[in-house]
Amino acid sequence: MLEYLRNASEKPVAKILIGVLAFSFVGWGVAEWIFGGGAGDNTLVRVGDTEISAQMFNSEKSREFAKLDRDAQRAVYASAETQNAFTQQVLTKLATEQMAQNRADDLGFVVSDKRIAREIREFSEFQVNGEFSALAFDTVLNNSGYSEAQFADVLRGQVLRSMVLGSMSVPVPVPEFAVRAAYDARYGSREIEYATIKYSDFDVDAPTDEQLAQFYEQNPQILPETRAVSYVFVPTDMAQPDKYDEGYAIAVKVEDDIIAGESMADAAKKHGAKYVELDAFARDNRPVDKILTDAMVARIFDMDAGLESEMIETKDGFLFVRVDQVNPSHKAEFESVKKSLVADWKKAEQKKQAYVRANEVLVDLNETGNLAGGKAATVSRATGAPANVLVVAFRDPVGTNTIATDADAFHVVRIKQSIAPTVDTVKMADLRKELQNMSKSGIMDDYNSFLIREYPVEINEKVFNRFFAN
Repeated sequence: MLEYLRNASEKPVAKILIGVLAFSFVGWGVAEWIFGGGAGDNTLVRVGDTEISAQMFNSEKSREFAKLDRDAQRAVYASAETQNAFTQQVLTKLATEQMAQNRADDLGFVVSDKRIAREIREFSEFQVNGEFSALAFDTVLNNSGYSEAQFADVLRGQVLRSMVLGSMSVPVPVPEFAVRAAYDARYGSREIEYATIKYSDFDVDAPTDEQLAQFYEQNPQILPETRAVSYVFVPTDMAQPDKYDEGYAIAVKVEDDIIAGESMADAAKKHGAKYVELDAFARDNRPVDKILTDAMVARIFDMDAGLESEMIETKDGFLFVRVDQVNPSHKAEFESVKKSLVADWKKAEQKKQAYVRANEVLVDLNETGNLAGGKAATVSRATGAPANVLVVAFRDPVGTNTIATDADAFHVVRIKQSIAPTVDTVKMADLRKELQNMSKSGIMDDYNSFLIREYPVEINEKVFNRFFAN
């Protein structure tokens, strides 16, 4: 397979020149020319009964790419992950717009040429001194890559979609009682009393080996899978065609030697490449190395031990990776973690005793109405007591006595009464707007779900992979 790839028509210089030409004119809009136009079915996505071709996708992708700033464009160039995210974004946009347009067609909506002409005349981009300018119109369209007919179709689609979705942008009235209830719930306060029983208030003796062993059986420490890795890196300036070719030629020689049976270290030394050995590391605890990106680590942990990767193109050069050793995840030996278990065991024992004491205090509170060591507080949803106390203070009804668990303590809580908030007209108005937006968003989500059911979206994976897969 490697030999085939080297002899394929897509040589490095050709790839770079094609890329430069493509982006000079239409960004990524020449995939059909690159891969050949006689490929049969050219449908990339079906939305209901409507087809979106690869050419339509390419054109939209080019326009969306042109809207990005330089840094964002560079990120799309450099990262396969960013490229995929960008591709998915464009696909989603096209499919969503087509669903709305399909609905407009089914409802029989029509946009007249007269309406389109009026819309065009009202574009500020096409006006000079407040009047429509044919020259400005032609200039903007030429720079955007649209013909007049294409632009009219795009504008007609936008108007149709606005007819379908316009009602969704209308504010949804929220009953006054609902606004007031939400306001009271958000800004109201409560009067509570709580007592704190800390774990550290209880002394425990040092554990025996038997107690530690039993504790470890119930709380084992699992060591994550680790992998020892080595790699060969051929650095080069990937943005310069000549440098790219030079680096590629060296990488091919390194690859040939590795395939022939030479070690990666010897192949790297022979051709002046960089060779690195990395001690075993876990997926979430990698060493500091710019080669170890998230995507590369994910790839390494999917490889089998003893195998080298094929040539990998990175933004800084060509890379070959080998997984030298795989150490599966396993339970740590008791003796190796014995000392570190002591503190955990003591805290667990202290927690047990604190819990017993908290329940004694709660029982006494329920029976006598007295909270030993209690502290009175007026709390909001965000302030006035430890966070877990606030949770139960507003979660449970007034009159409840309960226990709140914290990281290092238990809190016995009595919820005494609710205090209605003073009405702030500005906050009330902001909350009303927020509730309206939430209602509108819910309706939009429901309608979007209806459109997805009515006009299911299907991607032609064969065409997608042929034209756009990395």
